[in-house]
Amino acid sequence: MLLEVQGHSAYCYGGGKPFNASLPSAVFIHGAQNDHSVWALQSRYFAHHGWNVLAVDLPGHGRSGGPALASVEAMAAWLVALLDAAGVGQALLIGHSMGSLIALEACQQLAGRVIGLAMLGTTYPMKVADALLGMARDDEGSAIDLVNIWSHARAGLLQPQNPLAPLAGVSTMGVARRLMQRMSARNPAQLFHTDFCACNAYANGERAIASLACPVLFIFGSKDSMTPPRSTRALTASVAAVTTMRVLQLDAGHSLMAEQSGTVLDALFGFAGELKTS
Repeated sequence: MLLEVQGHSAYCYGGGKPFNASLPSAVFIHGAQNDHSVWALQSRYFAHHGWNVLAVDLPGHGRSGGPALASVEAMAAWLVALLDAAGVGQALLIGHSMGSLIALEACQQLAGRVIGLAMLGTTYPMKVADALLGMARDDEGSAIDLVNIWSHARAGLLQPQNPLAPLAGVSTMGVARRLMQRMSARNPAQLFHTDFCACNAYANGERAIASLACPVLFIFGSKDSMTPPRSTRALTASVAAVTTMRVLQLDAGHSLMAEQSGTVLDALFGFAGELKTS
C-alpha cells in the first residue's frame, strides 16, 4: 500500500491482505539500513490471522520516498502521520533495533492510541561507537559487513548455514548483507550513517518511558553483540516501574526475526492475542 505522508510516498507491506480498518492493526518498524522485508514471516502471519498489518518502509528506505530522517523523534512523527493517513486509530507497535526506539517515541506522540509495544533487539541509550559511526560515514560497505557479522549469533559464523535458522539453502547472513547493500544502492546519501546517528543521539527515552500506558514485550538475543542483554537492564527497570512488561531472551544474535523466526512469531502473536482479549 502506498500513502502520501509529509509530502512523499510511503510504502507499507500488508502481508498479502488489503487494508481493513475494521480489524485491529499491527505496525512493524524495521531497523537501520533495513526495510519491511525483515518482518516477512511475522507480518504475513498476522495479516492472515485476524490483524490489519502495516509493515513500513521508513523514509529513504525501501520503497518509501523522501530523504532519510535524521532523528528518532522525526521518524516517530512520520509514523504518527502515516497512521493518520491510513485511518488507523489504535495499534500494536512492533519495532526492531532503531525501529524499537521509533516505536517507543511514537507511544508518547500517539497519546493513548497504542494498545501494546513490542521492542526487539533494543536498548536505551542506544549508543554507537565513534569508530563505527566513522566507518558508516566513510566506508559504508565495510560498515555493512561488520554490522552483519555482529548481528548474527557467533555459532553461525563458522558454518555456511547458521544452525539457528536451519532453512536448507538459505544463508541468513547473506540475505541480511544483500538487503543492506540494496538499501545503499537505492539511497546513496550515507543512509547507514544517518540511521546510526539518529540512534546515538536519541535522548528522549526517559520521558517516553514515563508516558507508557500499555503492556510491553521485550525480546532479546542472548548472543546479541549490537545491543547486548547486559545493556538492557536500565531500560527494563524503567519500564517495569510504569507498566506491565514481559521479557523473553532467545538463543540468537541481533537478527532475531531471521535466526529465531518461529519463536519470535509465537511470542509476538501470543502477546497480540492477549491484547485483543484484554
